Amino acid sequence: QVQLVEAGGGLVQPGGSLRLSCAASGFTLDDYAIGWFRQAPVKAREGVSCISRRAAGTGYADSVKGRFTISRDNAKNAVYLQMSSLKVEDTAVYYCAAARLNYGCSLRTREYDKWGQGTQVTVSS
Repeated sequence: QVQLVEAGGGLVQPGGSLRLSCAASGFTLDDYAIGWFRQAPVKAREGVSCISRRAAGTGYADSVKGRFTISRDNAKNAVYLQMSSLKVEDTAVYYCAAARLNYGCSLRTREYDKWGQGTQVTVSS
């Protein structure tokens, strides 16, 4: 069964950190660029960060630059999103997704055809 599974979400205070993971089963992640997306209530899903197949390229939304770091470990078939200096406005369901892009990566949802079920991140005091 082909699937992506996110983990690591939870409740954290403003200024805190979380590390999200995205694990793949049924396919090999290193054939794909991976993106992290988030969706807050009544808002559209937005791209947060992405990483190319061999981690040669990464991308970040302006709202998370300098606070979030994406990485991948193809040997473990996993991708990670380290989130630091979290803000209340980072509260959302976070999704990872996979796209067959030969070069680079993308923050556009339409580029991705495999999606996980999401993990909730809540930033609140």
